[in-house]
Amino acid sequence: MQDSATPGLLVRFRPTGPWRFGPDSGARDRVDLLYHSDTLYSACCSAFRQLGMLEEWLAATTGSVESGPAVRFSSCFPWQGQELFAVPPRTLWPPVPSAKVRWKDARFAPLSLIASILADKPVEEDRWTLDPISGCLLLAARGAVSGPFRVAVRSSAAVDRLQHGWCEPYTTACLEFASNAGMWCAVAFAGEEAYSRWSEPVRAAFRLLADSGLGGERSRGWGRSEVPEFSEGALPELLIPSAGAAPEAELNQEGAEGAPPAGTAWWMLSLFAPAAADAVDWQRGNYTLLTRGGRVESQAGWGELKKSLRMVAEGSVLVSEKPLRGEAKNVAPDHFPHPVFRAGFAFTIPIPLRTTS
Repeated sequence: MQDSATPGLLVRFRPTGPWRFGPDSGARDRVDLLYHSDTLYSACCSAFRQLGMLEEWLAATTGSVESGPAVRFSSCFPWQGQELFAVPPRTLWPPVPSAKVRWKDARFAPLSLIASILADKPVEEDRWTLDPISGCLLLAARGAVSGPFRVAVRSSAAVDRLQHGWCEPYTTACLEFASNAGMWCAVAFAGEEAYSRWSEPVRAAFRLLADSGLGGERSRGWGRSEVPEFSEGALPELLIPSAGAAPEAELNQEGAEGAPPAGTAWWMLSLFAPAAADAVDWQRGNYTLLTRGGRVESQAGWGELKKSLRMVAEGSVLVSEKPLRGEAKNVAPDHFPHPVFRAGFAFTIPIPLRTTS
């Protein structure tokens, strides 16, 4: 997706009720604040199964295609009004220290602010304030400032219908969204041919997921949204207007005399599982890892534990001379009758290779 001419889609979900993203711990009274790309891919696989296109979809995304998968997803991040938020690049965040804004406490930053930092424009601290509930950095405004969502806890009760009158109350954490807010993701296609073939099916899959729900507690009606809003364009300009315009020299600022070979810095907007051909310089950049687990949802073995997989997290910045690809790893339990894929395709934006002071 790293070519500036890469066709893509920007997808906005406008929730109609609570959404729940289960944390890695699995605790019911905790909720994650973003919907990871590997889970989004799994949800789309389920949608394509219902649409009768699963085998073709898997062949296009997990098969041995020299150019990589036909379609890649970013993770889902919050949006509010006209502002898209994302996990900022670790090599450029936080900005210069401020007595007014605790930049390092912001989990999500507006893409407009990140674009300004990439363009070497000064950060005006008076313009920004941190919403402690959502972790989003917001434009300062008069009066109270609220973010795109808040964390809430809903109470329920499990009723045993065999033992009359017995029930067990429990609570579940969720995200409740503001009226003009929701979650967004981006879709990258391998080229015009892939876009022509998969653009409409991907839209259909997202419409189906908006109706049936994303995340946990879907049987209660959680995770649903209005019909998704789609915007077409070339990536990465669709997200960061100036990202694709920077000349190659500006993307390799460490390549001065006596410095290591330049390479390019890739800002990760998805989870990433390196493919064998991905030549990452692990001694440079700035990255963090997540351990992903979970259970299988298949008639061949419902609820069995998937194999754990360490993945590079969103916001990481990796250094490589070539665009990163990633791959879908088979995390099926031993002796399982069919593969169970965890998508680790790289959805990245090239950024200047420098670090914060």
